Amino acid sequence: MQNIVRRFAFALLLFAGLTAAQAGFAQGLPDPAGDWHGTLQTPQGAIMLGVTVSRAADGSLKAAVENADQAPGNKVPTSSASVKDGQFTFEVAQVGASFTGSWNPAEQSWNGIFKQGAELSLKLLKGPPPAKPVVAGLDGTWTGTITRNAVPLRLILHIRTTAQGTAILLDSPDQLANGLPVQALARDGQKVSFKIAVSGASYAGVLSGGMQFAGILAAPNRPNAPVDFTRSEATSERAPPKRPQTPQAPFPYTAEDVAFDNQVESGVHLAGTLTLPQRKGPFPAAILITGSGQQDRDETLLGHKPFWIIADYLSRRGIAVLRVDDRGVGKSTGEVAQATSADFATDSNAAFAYLKTRKEIRPNAIGFIGHSEGGMIGPIAMATNKDAAFLIMMAGPGTALDRLMLSQRRLIGSSMGMSEAEINRVEPVMAALFKAVASGATYENGLAAARAVLTPDAMTTLGLPPTADRQIILAQVASPWFRYFFRYDPAPNLRAIKVPVLAMNGGLDRQVPPAENLAAIKAALKDNKDVTIIELPGLNHLFQTAKTGAIGEYADIEETVAPAALDCMAQWIATRFGERR
Repeated sequence: MQNIVRRFAFALLLFAGLTAAQAGFAQGLPDPAGDWHGTLQTPQGAIMLGVTVSRAADGSLKAAVENADQAPGNKVPTSSASVKDGQFTFEVAQVGASFTGSWNPAEQSWNGIFKQGAELSLKLLKGPPPAKPVVAGLDGTWTGTITRNAVPLRLILHIRTTAQGTAILLDSPDQLANGLPVQALARDGQKVSFKIAVSGASYAGVLSGGMQFAGILAAPNRPNAPVDFTRSEATSERAPPKRPQTPQAPFPYTAEDVAFDNQVESGVHLAGTLTLPQRKGPFPAAILITGSGQQDRDETLLGHKPFWIIADYLSRRGIAVLRVDDRGVGKSTGEVAQATSADFATDSNAAFAYLKTRKEIRPNAIGFIGHSEGGMIGPIAMATNKDAAFLIMMAGPGTALDRLMLSQRRLIGSSMGMSEAEINRVEPVMAALFKAVASGATYENGLAAARAVLTPDAMTTLGLPPTADRQIILAQVASPWFRYFFRYDPAPNLRAIKVPVLAMNGGLDRQVPPAENLAAIKAALKDNKDVTIIELPGLNHLFQTAKTGAIGEYADIEETVAPAALDCMAQWIATRFGERR
């Protein structure tokens, strides 16, 4: 669940991939070669996309996609592009993004659906993205702090002028939000102003000495707050964060790129890395399962690569580890927009089936290590996989997921400066929305139930700007993933597990509260004869050594996974599977 905030906020982070295209377009359709542009209306605000289509020497189509608001000028190749059966399609396999549209002669546009975790309407018009106005003299990184109920929250503006105009993005690291589009940047003499679409906030300040501007941030349903921004040099580059635990060669084990298919769902091809100890096998093996949101095999987040570190630590100690790109990420393929945690569980079982074909692996000593939502997916996979030998839940849920989300929101909200009164005001609306989504047997049912809850007054209570497109928010929260998520109760699947289980939580976890979730896991596993429940003091949701556990600390902490957590897992597995049995 470390990405649940980002999933709900629907951060559209684009793009990567290789190019392979299918030629041909039907008679009566325009040749798609050339520049196209269109606007995605997201809960974070409008995002302008540019698509450049060309033809290879063999006549096949090639395309490159540009996020003109968040990465202007950065055109990244698609993995496929074609016109077939009257439709223009392209795919960005690296992040599970795709577009399918039909030609509208009246509008002279390709009208269709852009998918990336949710489905959004997109109309592609001829021509490159319109240039933004040039706002002179503000390029650079500007850092400020807003204080809400005595809690300081950092705000970072990135302003850059290119041939496409002046672009501005906002980072709010203490809210785990990066690259938020900012609109209407303007300068009138020494006066500076802009608007933040995701919150409906507006800022007005006065520039002083070219290196500072001071002003007021006004947001709906919140008191005006002073924010002073200070600029670093325009030419300065952000240094990569220090991550001293990231493994460095040489390695005392082998690392092999592997690939296999999900035999349950067609079109799901999974790729990953298998690390094998250099000592004599066969070895016990762990399959790592990532948390919410599509992630790569290393579970990369904010420069941290926790799954690589876990694999390195375990394989140095005689345990093989398979870590896999989630479907739609990296070298893995497969449907994402309509997938649920149950679908992802079939991917984990596909990894299990693959390991059973390897002679280096002990077939009776293969288990799952799931982090966050991965700790939910593991038990789902084991419901149909009676050969799994063990389960490690790293901050996995024990309570019903709708209840967990309310607890999570309360803890995270307080760490972000929300008052008790604000939390109490919002909570009934959130609870009603979760219940409405869960009640829908189909997408349409869930959408209708959620629409009845998300009235204009409810949106105001939630702090959503009046200009927010309610339909976009509804379509996302009523998606198959959210519907399954809000209906899920971990207890039945946990009760069915009779093999060894280790459940770990950090004592400072604000996303999966340790006390209530570990207690619920313990209760569900009361008939299991080998259960270890551990709360590791001072660790957060990522199992970093933390000060408060707030999500804004994740990026600031150099440690990726605390040695205590790594050692706990390694010793637990070794005690049960270290010697061949």
